[in-house]
Amino acid sequence: MLRFGLRSKFILLSCFLFLLPWLGYEYVWEMEKFLRQGQEKTLVGTTRALATALHERPALFDEQTNFLDQIVKGRDLYAYNLKNPIQLDGKLGDWQSYQPLFWQYDKRYLQKANKEHKAEDLSFEHMVGKFDNYLYALFKVTDNTLIYRAKNSLSITNNDYLKIGLKTPDGQFNTYIIAPRQDGWINAFDANTKIPFTKIQGYFESTKSGYNVELRFPIELLGNKLGFAIVDVDSKNALAAPKTMSTSNLNNPSDLGSVLVPSPEINRILKGMGHSGSRIWVVDNHHRVLAQSGTIQNADGVWADGLKNQAPKTWWQRFEQSYLHPLYYKILTRPENEFLDTLHDVASMQGTHLAKALKGQPASSWRLTPDSKAVILSAAYPIWIDDKVIGAVIAEETTNGVRTLRNKSLEKLFNVILAVMLIGTVTLFFFASRISNRIRRLRDTAEQAIDAQGRITGSINYSDANDEIGDLSRSFSNIVSRLGGYTDYLENMSSRLSHELRTPVAVVRSSLENLQSLPQNELSQKYLERASEGVERLGKIITTMSEATRLEQSIQSNEPEPFDLQKVISGCMQGYQLTYPEQLFKLDICQSPLPMQGAPEFIAQLLDKLINNALEFSEANTAINVSIKQSENKAILVVSNIGPALPEGLTEHIFDSMVSVRSQQMQQQPHLGLGLYIVRLVCDYHKGSVTAQNNEQRDGVIFKVTLPLQG
Repeated sequence: MLRFGLRSKFILLSCFLFLLPWLGYEYVWEMEKFLRQGQEKTLVGTTRALATALHERPALFDEQTNFLDQIVKGRDLYAYNLKNPIQLDGKLGDWQSYQPLFWQYDKRYLQKANKEHKAEDLSFEHMVGKFDNYLYALFKVTDNTLIYRAKNSLSITNNDYLKIGLKTPDGQFNTYIIAPRQDGWINAFDANTKIPFTKIQGYFESTKSGYNVELRFPIELLGNKLGFAIVDVDSKNALAAPKTMSTSNLNNPSDLGSVLVPSPEINRILKGMGHSGSRIWVVDNHHRVLAQSGTIQNADGVWADGLKNQAPKTWWQRFEQSYLHPLYYKILTRPENEFLDTLHDVASMQGTHLAKALKGQPASSWRLTPDSKAVILSAAYPIWIDDKVIGAVIAEETTNGVRTLRNKSLEKLFNVILAVMLIGTVTLFFFASRISNRIRRLRDTAEQAIDAQGRITGSINYSDANDEIGDLSRSFSNIVSRLGGYTDYLENMSSRLSHELRTPVAVVRSSLENLQSLPQNELSQKYLERASEGVERLGKIITTMSEATRLEQSIQSNEPEPFDLQKVISGCMQGYQLTYPEQLFKLDICQSPLPMQGAPEFIAQLLDKLINNALEFSEANTAINVSIKQSENKAILVVSNIGPALPEGLTEHIFDSMVSVRSQQMQQQPHLGLGLYIVRLVCDYHKGSVTAQNNEQRDGVIFKVTLPLQG
């Protein structure tokens, strides 16, 4: 059966949690690409539908100007759509927002060329606009000498004046003159009859640099030709030639510039498209704007319908809006409704899409706004009249709707990712907690099965789980079981060996004694003595092995009793001083009783091993220091000597069985490394501890025994 391991599970879960957000994110971006393509097709369809409504309707277009070879700025005028009616007061305040649209007229527009002409002698700024059924005109004239029409004079040309030339809708050419006597309200005069023409009204206001003129007249007076001229008379002397600066030549009707007034009929058609979610333009084949509908700030198409932010109604929506969205929009970008629009109130349109449309091919293009806050899609479709392209319909939309839809999709995706991550994290947390608990239980069981000295003290209950941890527990259980058997064999080997070796050793010893009682030659006697020494050494080894075994057995069967540790130590040290008179002992034994629970004979055996160890390793003519003191509810026994230091890394293992640091030269007697092992056994029995360390000078060793006192 195929087994799914822990590693495989973690890898699968990690891959799943990693792939989910990545796949979702990539899907949303691909969706945005398709939405943009769909928006492009939809916008081209919008322009096609509107162009279809304008096909073969020549009455909507100014045919005469539409078929001109070239449009010249300054000569051919464009009447911009005004947002509000102009107050005729000569102050120019209502024109302030249209300042970038003013056209500058300088010496290039003089009727008679004069290279020495200066701008302060005569120049002007001009603009034409349309509101409702009226055409408005502005003239901001720079003139260093202003001459008004004389109050009693019948002439209207012996002074500074403004001349207007236009063609009526029926093709008649008329000229009018504005010749003010003073600042204030003005009317035009018919240039031929000198009769006031009240349909052309305005206001004249002198300034420090010249004067301002604002005019208004009904659009019904105007055909497709219009021109203005500023005539500057610097002297009342009739012989002085006046200067004339004009938009076009007003003396010849055929030289008049064209004027384009946005078509009210096309505007009415576009008004029906005002709810399409697009900004729409209609231009002629000279790129001039005939009509416009909508604003680009609101032109996000149909893609954002129903996605506008609404007030949260549920607790989840409030939580999402207050906490999640600020987090999401550190990565996402919100569509900007306020951005720089370079095509606001333009008279002429440009672009590759328009150029293709005027050649008869529908086209679209993308552009970034100058402030890089929005991307605008433009689509253009040709308008046909008599198999000729007479103009084009242009529709524009921002990608804000698509971006809003993308953001909404990413918001939902992020919500799903957070939910999946949360569920996955909680699941992995419990999964990892379960695994760690199983590993921790296995660790605790393994630690309890083996004591600090490496002896097997218990067993491991293995798990039946079919995974790596189950395999590990079964392996540990098997290992501990085999180690337990081997440990029992090693622990019992010394007692079995000592028991089995005593009889043959006794036989050998008695045989050697019998041989030694018989007469022997010198060589034989020498060999017998060596054999006797070997048997004696073997007997001591057996005795030492038996001692450790007997002590372990005694510890297991001994019942603790109360005794005074101070008396036991004092009595033992008195015996050592008598036994080893040549060795110097320095004692520091407290005089107060040290009551404790245990076996005094084991304590004596512990001290015996420590003193024997110190005697063997002490340098000649150095003292062995023995001290015992009480610290809180513990007794501290310290035995130190001057001699060889302990090797690095052996301080923790020196109390293990069969561990010795004696060199071959020091081992005059057989030694199995069981002395300090016995010390540890005694400390463990009394619930104490023993440590060994080199002194600060590293010229000796300090043994420290800590034993608990009876409270």
